[in-house]
Amino acid sequence: MVRDLKLPRAGGSLYSYVPGNAASFDLPTEKPQSRIAYAAAHVVCDPYAEADPLTNAQIDWNATMAYRHYLWSLGLSVAEAMDTAQRGMGLDWYRAKELISRSLDEARSVGGRIACGAGTDHLAPEPHVTLEEVEAAYEEQCGFVEAKGGQIILMASRALAACAKGPEDYERVYGRILRQVSQPVILHWLGDMFDPALKGYWGYEDPDAAMEVCLRVIRANQDKVDGIKISLLDADKEIAMRRLLPTGVRMYTGDDFNYPTLIRGDEQGYSHALLGIFDAIAPAAAAALHALDKGDTERYHAIMDKTVPLSRHMFQKPTYAYKTGIVFLAYLNGHQDHFRMIGGAEGARSVIHLAELFVLADQAGLLANPELAAERMRLVLALAGIE
Repeated sequence: MVRDLKLPRAGGSLYSYVPGNAASFDLPTEKPQSRIAYAAAHVVCDPYAEADPLTNAQIDWNATMAYRHYLWSLGLSVAEAMDTAQRGMGLDWYRAKELISRSLDEARSVGGRIACGAGTDHLAPEPHVTLEEVEAAYEEQCGFVEAKGGQIILMASRALAACAKGPEDYERVYGRILRQVSQPVILHWLGDMFDPALKGYWGYEDPDAAMEVCLRVIRANQDKVDGIKISLLDADKEIAMRRLLPTGVRMYTGDDFNYPTLIRGDEQGYSHALLGIFDAIAPAAAAALHALDKGDTERYHAIMDKTVPLSRHMFQKPTYAYKTGIVFLAYLNGHQDHFRMIGGAEGARSVIHLAELFVLADQAGLLANPELAAERMRLVLALAGIE
């Protein structure tokens, strides 16, 4: 029996809440047929490591790999070593290489679909960096992923954003890299709400002008582009770009605010998914996509729409702190034994934010075991001095 919790709200008052809305999702065992659905997966910190968590936090490899197997068991694909895994915000390229290698091996063991982030994050994003150095950094990471047998997600580059003089520099660098890869990649346009260092990407702060540069890169290298993931949190921009993509190039939504309608699509097309929120809502996403495969859009929206308030809460400003909510929900649901993160990022959200996340997850049916989740919520509250 779940007892009521005393949860904090803004202003310092407490209110009673009793969780218990665990949903019984119709979980598939096969991959979605009508859409490709990548969950950008988080990493689990090793709480027993003696290393400084701010500069050299270690990864619990068993728990991290177990979570990927959980995602694959639901039919979802894994987007590895992306920003959800704290890439560039706690996870450096040295550890990302081991993460990619281990995940590719695990994927092969179960036939799981996976794609891996390749960028330039081992190159400091400074104005004196040259385009040649950016190209070499991309070549190193892309070469590593392909040598391991993985598909590349070509991540946005802070170093390129820092040194590019205009759109022609982006076209040069992307053109060179795309000509070299052996199989089509997924491009990633990450908005500055996720990473402020990427402001003005593609050479323009205006998103329409930036989109045209990105489209030129895609059109010039169409045979080397599987698709593009855009994370701009603007459904209209995504739909506009989706309709301009060359035939055969997929749109992967990275819009953690508007994903249900973008994935469902319209009479002119739809988006596939490559989403951080799918890490947190995996059972709901899998069940909803299963309904969509059957043509049951009513059931699809009944499941997926309930997750949107949770996602909007997780991804509220500062947007890049969403990883804290992702890991917190994994902790509540028993996928890891602690709420610690590399880089100490568990402290990036307030206890009021986490309490509201707890309620929204319960209302979406995403607390698999409400009693366990409530007990863990109590521990977090006690740590904040709330008894």
